[in-house]
Amino acid sequence: MNLRALLKLSKKKIVLTWFLCQLFVAIPFAQSAEKIIRVGHDMRIRYDLESGSYAIDWKGQQLIGQAHALIGAELPIDSRQAGKARLRSRPVKTPLGRATLYTVSFAGQSSLQQLFYVFKNRSYFITCLRYAGGEAIGYMTPLQTDQLKWTATGDNRALYVPYDNDMWARYNAAPLTSADFTGSEVTALYNAGTNEGFVIGSLDQRVWKSGMRVKGSNGDGYASLSAFAGFTDSVVTHDIIKHGKVQPESGVLYSPQLLVGCFDDWRTGMEVFASAGNQVSPRVVFDWDKATPMGWNSWGVLREKIRFEQAMGVIDFFADSCQGFRNADNKLFLDLDAFWDNMTPGGLDGDVSKLEAFVKHCKARGFSPGIYWTPFADWGKWDRKVEGADPQYSYAQTWTTQAGRMLDIDGGRAMDPTHPATRQRIVHTINKMKALGFEMIKIDFLGHGAQEADHFFDKQVTTGMQAFNQGMAFLDSVLGKQMLIYAAISPSMATSRFVHVRRIACDAFSSLDNTEYTLNSTGYGWWQRFIYNYIDADHIVFASETEGVNRARMASALVTGTLITGDDYSASGPWSAAGKKLLQNPALLQVIRDGKSFRPVFSNTGNRGVEAFFKTTGQYQYIALFNFGNTSRSFSLTQAQLPLLRQHDQVMQNLFTGESITLTNSTLAWILPAGDAVILRIQASGKAQ
Repeated sequence: MNLRALLKLSKKKIVLTWFLCQLFVAIPFAQSAEKIIRVGHDMRIRYDLESGSYAIDWKGQQLIGQAHALIGAELPIDSRQAGKARLRSRPVKTPLGRATLYTVSFAGQSSLQQLFYVFKNRSYFITCLRYAGGEAIGYMTPLQTDQLKWTATGDNRALYVPYDNDMWARYNAAPLTSADFTGSEVTALYNAGTNEGFVIGSLDQRVWKSGMRVKGSNGDGYASLSAFAGFTDSVVTHDIIKHGKVQPESGVLYSPQLLVGCFDDWRTGMEVFASAGNQVSPRVVFDWDKATPMGWNSWGVLREKIRFEQAMGVIDFFADSCQGFRNADNKLFLDLDAFWDNMTPGGLDGDVSKLEAFVKHCKARGFSPGIYWTPFADWGKWDRKVEGADPQYSYAQTWTTQAGRMLDIDGGRAMDPTHPATRQRIVHTINKMKALGFEMIKIDFLGHGAQEADHFFDKQVTTGMQAFNQGMAFLDSVLGKQMLIYAAISPSMATSRFVHVRRIACDAFSSLDNTEYTLNSTGYGWWQRFIYNYIDADHIVFASETEGVNRARMASALVTGTLITGDDYSASGPWSAAGKKLLQNPALLQVIRDGKSFRPVFSNTGNRGVEAFFKTTGQYQYIALFNFGNTSRSFSLTQAQLPLLRQHDQVMQNLFTGESITLTNSTLAWILPAGDAVILRIQASGKAQ
């Protein structure tokens, strides 16, 4: 080979070598601009370090694109305008176990970091923002996007979750295409046919109120989603001012931690979310290790007209005429609701002899006496001395103000949980109740203590949730371990750290409409069983309703997880006959022995009640069916919906009638009359008990 040919070949090799080197260098450069974070088996985060945004993929398809972070600082901060990002990772220990922490920092905004916690073999990650700008902040979002694309075929839904259970609030499983709401703390996007779903929610309510803003398709097939801290609304949270600004500690503050996950069954996702919240925000209330609570509450019928003689008569009814109505500890809680002070001239500082007699008679007959109170609401609404407080304090000093005005909700005036007089009033009242011997307390209108305010007495407190958590923790410290603690109207998530039982919805009495309303909340809020010891369907009132309506009301309690009744059992009537029949059915009472709520079978009822539920416990699967209509309803449930259904013969029992039915295939077909309900039990072995 001559020199010219050799040089020509050498040039080709040099060019080829240069090209290969450039290709080798270009591939890492392209990869370094988009970092891949794998989450579980089917999910991943793709973070674009150049644009300051990220995408979320599930099962090989992009679910979310152009997600970014925002902070409402004096000069608003947007991760897309924060300069080139850098990603670092390290192993960490968290309340949820070992994780890999991925930290995204920004060249043009050194005060901002986004944190991603990823766990081995889990189908979710946790994300939050860290801000070291030194200023107080009232708004933060770790995830906002206008490119959410849920591509599942069929009936796709977005779940609106209310902030509390006040004013007959409802959940709404809205069609995704037309969804347009801001819910509280958590939402789910899911397919109602396959149950595949995406869940995102705040795991911590100790500082912030969080909102989930969902808006359906904008014409190009994309929906928008914003999961943000700093949510207030005059209707949803009852606040007429903006969220308080969170003060930094040592120059740093954090958004709440968001769980973001994709699940083959969105119902599992909601349960995972709830369980994770309990671990991230540990409970303050003492552990309840006794049986599922059962009993009676006076607000069902007696209400504001309650008299001492009626309360004593109710005790005797359960002791003498309804002896089969007991929980696994052979106990009942008999609870005096609002207006128990009809029996106490002068209140707790006056003549309490009738309360003493009620407590004594209750215990003598084997029951636990309960009472009612509202620690953060003033019903007098005129300036006067605060019971048990130092003389320099009056009620007007405790009232919460927003935009300079007192805050009245449901007729009660909100009180500042951080004020010394509010706290002294709690000590005074609770100690009186404990000294009388009460073993249960129903606390109500707790949201009054979670309102934002122009200012709080404690200057370190700047948000409603900070005030609420301080007030509830103090209340629990005074209550000690003497009483079962039951919350009525209250924030859905934030209350869980402080009570054993929470009413799932607002007041419900005897009508079929009341049952339908309650089962809207149970049907879409059953997962709260994983943050409370128990959730409750409110007092079950039979009154003079039909047998079918009474079965539905009874079944609504069993599906929810506890059983509190509410008729005037000091008098005879259709309700007492219904009570003797339904409340003493051992097969029905066995359903709530574990205190666990049922899962919904259907999840496409919008803002209406769910009509089919199931629960598997031990060797049994329970199925509850409801018909809220005025004509008969046919149900056809398959093995995909009810896991214990089998191809071979199975014996199923109607727990209301005791009748046994043999199923010959893996489909459960049932015709339910108008205004009625049934609870069916299938045993894994196929043999009836």
